Amino acid sequence: MNRSTPKASTPPARARSPERDRTLRLLHQLAPLEGYNLTRLAGVRILRSDRPLARTPVLYDPGIVVVCQGSKRGFFRDQVYLYDEEHYLAVSVPVPFVMETDASPQRPLLAIYMHLDFRVASELMVQIDQLGGAAAEAPRSMMSSPMDAPMRMSVLRLLEALADPLEAAVLGPALVRELYLRVLTGPQGSAMRAALTMRGQFGKIGLALRRIHAAYAQPLDLRQLAGEAGMSVPAFHSHFKAITGMPPMQYVKSVRLHQARLLMVREGATASAAAFAVGYQSASQFNREFRRLFGLPPAGEARRLRQGFALPPAHAGAEFVSSH
Repeated sequence: MNRSTPKASTPPARARSPERDRTLRLLHQLAPLEGYNLTRLAGVRILRSDRPLARTPVLYDPGIVVVCQGSKRGFFRDQVYLYDEEHYLAVSVPVPFVMETDASPQRPLLAIYMHLDFRVASELMVQIDQLGGAAAEAPRSMMSSPMDAPMRMSVLRLLEALADPLEAAVLGPALVRELYLRVLTGPQGSAMRAALTMRGQFGKIGLALRRIHAAYAQPLDLRQLAGEAGMSVPAFHSHFKAITGMPPMQYVKSVRLHQARLLMVREGATASAAAFAVGYQSASQFNREFRRLFGLPPAGEARRLRQGFALPPAHAGAEFVSSH
């Protein structure tokens, strides 16, 4: 499969095997609730969805998504990224896009979400380069890559460890590292490694993204962000849009709105309190822009997420705002 794929009908379920049956049993055990389920490793969560989800805006922080049952499609710029039982998704920088899910109560979507630990990834990239890894490709924000047998077995070993407290504590970190290695040396591993080195124009935009996510509630303007990146305003605008799929100030707005939604769902903040907490000066402007992005008013969207969809606290080491 190419890096992006035209939208297609839902692929047929994979043939069952003892390894696949074991993977799905473990996922059902680890994800009893619809939504994001915590595991014994802080950077790993299990998503279960019992219903299809129409196109909805999401903001993914850097990480890896492995779908073991069901399928998702991400619509980013003019491309469609399929991540399903045959393809995993790797995200190198926090990008907003639109996503839809195929799932049902009889065949729920079951997926592993891995928050990217940049320290572990960096250590592995040094070793890969020293041992003659593939030549670097152009960095990419998001990649959909085929699953292979070694990747599937790495996923199964991680799930088996997560089901046991002792194994999760002792073996879990090494098994996460193994999965990182599969991704960083996989079909698009060199593009992922190039993105994570944060060099050149990609690196300058990466630093601007960190600045936005750290200071989204503060006044931010295009000239300021371009200056901090050491770029002219036109060059910054062009490179930023090429990497994130949207203009810089629209991206800032997206980060604020996603964070406001999380404050309402996780902390019970009112719409007005959430609006001011993320940097809005006008509650009415916040309500308009929130509804334009999510399709519901703030209170309605928060209520929708609270009803039957687990959304645990953010990962303690997270540097970026995300939609989950």
